[in-house]
Amino acid sequence: MRILLIEDDKNLCETLRFQLEQEHHEVTTCADGRDGLDLFLQDAFELVLLDRMLPTMNGLLVLQKARSRGVLTPVIMITALGELYDRIEGLDCGSDDYLVKPFDYEELSARIRSIGRRSHTYDDNNLFSFADISYESRLRELRGPGGTMQLSGREGRLLEVLLQNPDQVLPRLVLLSRVWGSDAPVEESNLDTYVHFVRKRLKQVKSRATIETVRGIGYKLSKNN
Repeated sequence: MRILLIEDDKNLCETLRFQLEQEHHEVTTCADGRDGLDLFLQDAFELVLLDRMLPTMNGLLVLQKARSRGVLTPVIMITALGELYDRIEGLDCGSDDYLVKPFDYEELSARIRSIGRRSHTYDDNNLFSFADISYESRLRELRGPGGTMQLSGREGRLLEVLLQNPDQVLPRLVLLSRVWGSDAPVEESNLDTYVHFVRKRLKQVKSRATIETVRGIGYKLSKNN
């Protein structure tokens, strides 16, 4: 599992990194709230372990900003603030679990496994099909005549929105809002970049599905005959 660990306690961070890597997780660490948010917003991780008390930006604000921009990566908040109100506040801000310090690593490991099982639960509502492709959103797996591949979080979200509206022209502002979040300060050129990425993925699985550019309006998912 690709894990982002945002924790400013150097000793705890290094200890957790070592233990997680022993269980074959890929771990990226960060000790600062603003830098952690930048990494979080890349939507390149399968789980975020987020300290609540961080320099430059606290963990709750990091989480709120990420959720407001459409990033749905599961989060386990790890913090010394363990009162009932603190736990409720963390969960209400968008965390999936809340672990109070000090904790045994075995408990964290069990919670990570639980998140993993939850993320990989199969549900027909998360399966989208069009032409000769299918996309399973929980696994972020694209399947086509040429094979199967995993998309990044942002690529997957863009393809999912297009698959929900096949053969319909979607305006650029609609796509930006649905993929990045209505309040996200994102450049329109980012949309063009990710359309390029998804087109490349469709070619890699040898699909007839294509993303058409509708000049001056937006994009449309269609299929070549």
